[in-house]
Amino acid sequence: MIIRLANIKSLLEVLKYISYLLIFICIKAHSVNDNYPSGARASALSNSGVVLEDLWSNYHNQAGLAGVDKLTLGFHYENKYVVSQYGLHALALAIPTNRGTIGASVTFFGYSKYNESKISLAFGKPFGDKFSAGIQLDLLNIYQAEDYGNSTTLAVEAGILAEPVDGLFIGAHVYNPTKSYYHTFEPEKVPTIFQVGIGYYFTEKLLIVMETEKDLEQKIVFQGGAEYHVIKSIYARVGLSTFELSSYSFGVGFVYKGIKADMAFSHHQILGYTPHVSFSYSFR
Repeated sequence: MIIRLANIKSLLEVLKYISYLLIFICIKAHSVNDNYPSGARASALSNSGVVLEDLWSNYHNQAGLAGVDKLTLGFHYENKYVVSQYGLHALALAIPTNRGTIGASVTFFGYSKYNESKISLAFGKPFGDKFSAGIQLDLLNIYQAEDYGNSTTLAVEAGILAEPVDGLFIGAHVYNPTKSYYHTFEPEKVPTIFQVGIGYYFTEKLLIVMETEKDLEQKIVFQGGAEYHVIKSIYARVGLSTFELSSYSFGVGFVYKGIKADMAFSHHQILGYTPHVSFSYSFR
């Protein structure tokens, strides 16, 4: 009996390390140097954030920053598949000015042996009441332990957002159109990603968003979601994506004066759940 228990324990240890390896392979295959989305509101909508106007437009579409009219600071954290080594931290800032909104963000993904970071400066500007555009410069860095060292490069991203009729929003965003890459032992590409989306307020309380995303190295992804304003301070959200065997997401949001707190969970059919949480404060 003791031998059997020992064998079972050893088998469980092996399975645990195999699962960690599979997670690492999936993350490396789909998101090395990726434009990691941040903000639990968009996470609950399966990252359909190209038509949203909030602090986290720093990550989804810089044109959306033009809709931020107060100095806002926020923090986002997610733990991919509940593995501590794959934590994503993001800090974002929006500063409204007379000509538009300045955005800044810092992102860190990984752990001490391997991590990716991104430092960004953005600007979103309105052109009348129905159109806005934004641009962002990114400083990207990869750190690898042992003899691999650091590698740094620059990338740009830009977006537009329009409201052709009341309640209907159309947005587009491109990440790394210049096809930047890291100068490592073998040149490593930073992905070039295009996004186009639409959002419509069917009622004052119900927003439906739909989006398509194309990484030049990956298949096209369709994603979308719904946000419902339940009561004065509470929002409920749900989303669905064809990315990685079709995944779904859900979450809630809380708004009180200048405080916004959002929580979401996204689900991968093989690797399980990823929790997301964001907090932001808008100064009066």
